[in-house]
Amino acid sequence: MNFFDAHSIFFTVFGYKLSYLEFFAVITGIVSVVLSAKASVWSWPAGIINVFLSAFLYYQSQLYPDMFLMVFFFVTNIMGWWRWTNPKPEEEDRNKELKISFMPLRQFMYLLAIGIFGTLLIGTLAGQLHNWLPLLFNLPSAYPFVDSFIFVMSVITTFLMIQKRVECWIIWLIIDIVATYLYFLKGIKFMGIEYFIFTIIAGFALWNWIKEYKGYSKTISNTEDL
Repeated sequence: MNFFDAHSIFFTVFGYKLSYLEFFAVITGIVSVVLSAKASVWSWPAGIINVFLSAFLYYQSQLYPDMFLMVFFFVTNIMGWWRWTNPKPEEEDRNKELKISFMPLRQFMYLLAIGIFGTLLIGTLAGQLHNWLPLLFNLPSAYPFVDSFIFVMSVITTFLMIQKRVECWIIWLIIDIVATYLYFLKGIKFMGIEYFIFTIIAGFALWNWIKEYKGYSKTISNTEDL
């Protein structure tokens, strides 16, 4: 049994053959996102394990932009872990971790515009990888523009998450819906179910982060009353 081989089957569910690699990539991914939704700093180390496993899965599924995205996520998980646990004094919440915050609307719209442009650019490049590097990418990229949208927007929203911006969950909602469609289309059904679950979690996370953000002002008000 080769754990990192996507064809090494763990078990079969309703006729779908689930590999060890896909199963544990999904489980660690769900754990990481649930912890993020709760604004727990432990989401970052869980994410490091997830991206390591997911990179092997994406390579074997010819989802090359997603594979490259995992390298980025590995680095940013380390960055996020450090940023959340080392805030400036004025950025601290009651747990001495980074506070949740909003960003200016104009800046948010600017990032979305960059995301659209980046999707078109990366999608075009991804569609040519099998021509430029045939020894490394022997098959053409599957759905390069849809896959690149996930890649580009994930990069943008990850930096927002590192800064603990509420808007990151708005973008994650969109990404998760698109990813759910893509993975079912590509036949990675368990991963598709994972991203459907992520969509639900992202909705909860958006509500929970806004609730915690509003709680800061109540805490300050109660402190002043004392």
